[in-house]
Amino acid sequence: MLKPLFAAAVIAVSLGACASEPWSGRGDREATRTYQALALADVQRAAVADPLRPAEEVARDPLRHPARILAFAQVSPGQKIADIRPGAGYFTRLFARTVGDTGRVYAFIPHRTEARENPLGDALAAAYPNVVRINGDLDSMSFPEPLDTVFMSQEYHDFHIPAFNTDVALMNRAVFAALKPGGTFIVIDHAGRPGTTNTEVLSLHRIEGAFLRREVEAAGFVFDGESTAVANPEDDRTLNVFDAAIRGRTDQFVYRFRKPG
Repeated sequence: MLKPLFAAAVIAVSLGACASEPWSGRGDREATRTYQALALADVQRAAVADPLRPAEEVARDPLRHPARILAFAQVSPGQKIADIRPGAGYFTRLFARTVGDTGRVYAFIPHRTEARENPLGDALAAAYPNVVRINGDLDSMSFPEPLDTVFMSQEYHDFHIPAFNTDVALMNRAVFAALKPGGTFIVIDHAGRPGTTNTEVLSLHRIEGAFLRREVEAAGFVFDGESTAVANPEDDRTLNVFDAAIRGRTDQFVYRFRKPG
């Protein structure tokens, strides 16, 4: 069960939206919003402190800043989220704990990599009852229910590599269709230099942020902000992201796109 770890915090968030919450008698909307934000931050911090998180993933937290990413992605209890190609599940675990028993996390694994990655997805589903492993084609992905968020970390550039056989424009439209009105598409990726567009996705595993933004907006999304949580201005963006000199410390952008509605 996921509920015991978060019951108090989830109740606190719920109270912030009803007449019985502690600020309702004052009519102080700003104080109410502050109360809700603090309660949600407690939920997100508890997710980061989840004892089921592997030690090797926790060790990466100073570089990946999970609390800042959860806050920027606006992940909250009850949400339905798709984590696209989640790998070992660094973010999947965080999402599972944050959305709680009333939420769901779909670990989406493309058909191309399912032989290798399905066991990882199945392990996540076994550890967290609100995680469901699902397979499909990236450019026609669909889910059993409308989603609040689709999340893609350090993967978008790969889908431009010919071996993935993916029409990225169709993929972005599939993400758009999978989301509820007002839902968000969160993309984290290794930053390429201005003007490189998608020409270094194979050689350096980087993509130009401005190029990615144009592609996603072409699917109907509205750009809704960015985070510098994993930015590194000391990275000159000329090295392959797997180069030991920069691995784990690349300059990365974090974009939030919203489906109108």
